[in-house]
Amino acid sequence: MAKALRPLAGKVAAVTGGARGIGRATAAALLARGVRVAIGDIDAELAEQTAQALGPGAAGLPLDVTERASFSAFLTEAESRLGPLEIMINNAGIMPVGPFLEETDAIARRMVDINLHGVILGSKLALERFAARGSGHLVNIASIAGKSGVPHLATYVATKHAVVGLTESLRMEFGASGVSFSVVMPVGTNTELYSGLQQVRGIKTPEPEDVAEAIVEALQTGRFDVYVPRRMNATIRLGVLVPRRAADAINKLLGGDEAVTKPDRAARAAYEQRIGQTIAPATPSAPEPEVATVPANGQAGAESARPENDLQSEAEASQSEIKPPISTPASS
Repeated sequence: MAKALRPLAGKVAAVTGGARGIGRATAAALLARGVRVAIGDIDAELAEQTAQALGPGAAGLPLDVTERASFSAFLTEAESRLGPLEIMINNAGIMPVGPFLEETDAIARRMVDINLHGVILGSKLALERFAARGSGHLVNIASIAGKSGVPHLATYVATKHAVVGLTESLRMEFGASGVSFSVVMPVGTNTELYSGLQQVRGIKTPEPEDVAEAIVEALQTGRFDVYVPRRMNATIRLGVLVPRRAADAINKLLGGDEAVTKPDRAARAAYEQRIGQTIAPATPSAPEPEVATVPANGQAGAESARPENDLQSEAEASQSEIKPPISTPASS
């Protein structure tokens, strides 16, 4: 006999990165089930526009998932407008694409800040509420990349492996608290994040609505491992049993080695530009101030005696040699 589905109508959910893509589709799917939804996004104006477009029951709010103060304010305002939080969906993420050695430190840090630290922060703030009440459902959006490796996506893949491990560990730590957990692992989805990238042969690219429906089902059933499409569950399990050489050969046969390594840069340009704007160029550390030394003969050292405009010219020339980080390839 099938388990009765958990009712969703009347509950309150928060969705990060909710103004577009999977986040927007998830908000729409939840609203259709009678859930009140707080849509958080770094693009505050778009978050508000999305909420207005989706109709009553939605609230669009500003959110920077990398800042505790911003995340806390987002959830506080969401509860003030909609009621106590019962569903937290950590969806925000970015996916720059490119060779590992061409990835700047700024890009790597930004990915870890959003894709991992943002999920950790959202999980903490939600669990403070859920554990105290003995109920709630935490949904963390990872990726099928969180179960495998992908060339030209090393740091992104690392963040998604971490999200899978984080959610599994939280499930074990809070197992007796009455809180439910789900980790969602879709293949590349038809969103701006995956623009210009190929899909592995034999796998149809899901739409954001497909992922949203899988999230709704997980909320209704309490499912922990959520694969999109669902048959990827068997594929991942089989891959663990197959010798590494055989698994690599199968991956190559299916085109997995080229799915990301040969992107259509023109198709990805808009996404890369948008996320590139959130990555601050690396700035050099300020040099230590020089202290002029006075030799025993009472004359200042040669460096301190040089004209100030000569020193300034050298500093400007040095600054001109500092290059900004490479433009970001993308996805998530």
